[in-house]
Amino acid sequence: MHRPLNILSIQSWVSYGHVGNAAAVFPLQRMGFEVWAIHTVQFSNHTGYGQWKGSIFPPEHLSEVVEGIAERGVLGQCDAVLSGYMGGGGTAEAILSALRRVREANPGALYCCDPVMGDVGRGVFVRPEIPEVMRTQVVPQADVVTPNQFELELLTGHSVRTLDDALEAARHLRDQVRPQGPRIVVVTSLLREDAPDGHIETLAVADGGAWVVRTPLIPLEPPRNGTGDAIAALFFGNYLKTQDVAVSLENSVSALYNLLELTHERGTREIQLVAAQEEYVNPSRRFVVERVG
Repeated sequence: MHRPLNILSIQSWVSYGHVGNAAAVFPLQRMGFEVWAIHTVQFSNHTGYGQWKGSIFPPEHLSEVVEGIAERGVLGQCDAVLSGYMGGGGTAEAILSALRRVREANPGALYCCDPVMGDVGRGVFVRPEIPEVMRTQVVPQADVVTPNQFELELLTGHSVRTLDDALEAARHLRDQVRPQGPRIVVVTSLLREDAPDGHIETLAVADGGAWVVRTPLIPLEPPRNGTGDAIAALFFGNYLKTQDVAVSLENSVSALYNLLELTHERGTREIQLVAAQEEYVNPSRRFVVERVG
């Protein structure tokens, strides 16, 4: 019997609700992965509420935890690294240091970076240095990167209005950092002018081509926090299992839609991450992937 794959996930943590590691760890565990979670913050709840309590951990805390894991002699068994929101440049440096240590122990380990920086309507909501650090230091090290439409524009300087725009920007993101990563660009929350009304898409671009999955746009107001963290984990987990970009896109987007539909039905402020757990392994409603390049 093969051992389960191990994922080092370095993200924020909230006690109440689901963002960061609190949105990523459980779906990955439900899919059969061992997750070694390192928290960059410990908050009572996500900041979308306007009030929260807790602490931001210094980069040294992250490095100490990685050192403790290394002392167990298990870094060579780390198959993948996942990162999300980075509070500052120091956190980014600590994450890249952790990635280097993992890759030294296991050169085959894959890195998925969710380049959390902002969103349409909210604009940039990270510290001023993060976009440049993300663009020049972090993204080039990634095998998989999962920007939303706004973040893709921010990373590439390309305006995205149509499918061709999105494909061009995603390919630019891949090409500008060759010969390193990212090999796979997954664009989430894609709302383009030439798509059917009332729908939202997720686009994946890789060496083998480009694919899109379209779903109805669920009217969640306010938008629920943690959905980007969840889709990054779901796609990465599926890809680690299948090594197939198109299958991973279809599985992960279908699972996320069903999670958000349940959240909408229940009218809850927090995504129904636990209640929707069967969706992560067997989505009850599937949306077919379409090749677009």
